[in-house]
Amino acid sequence: MSDHPSHTEQTPRLNRAIGQLEGIKRMIGERQYCVDILTQLRAVRSAIKTIELGVLETHMKSCLTKSCECGDETVRDTQIAEIMQLLKKYE
Repeated sequence: MSDHPSHTEQTPRLNRAIGQLEGIKRMIGERQYCVDILTQLRAVRSAIKTIELGVLETHMKSCLTKSCECGDETVRDTQIAEIMQLLKKYE
């Protein structure tokens, strides 16, 4: 078993986002109004952001906390740098 935390609580949110994407695909196929499609795309973006923040919170509560508690500053600094790099990259 992996030492990484579980993110299974995000599965229902992922399933909803997948459903939203399928709906958007259907809307495009039916040539629905552009603004309605854009509205749904924004909703999916918001849903994904919520999932992303949930995974980040779990990472900080679990992985980052463990690295801080282990006493190895290099491990801690590496994990903090990883988070910072992600935040800068996808700003």
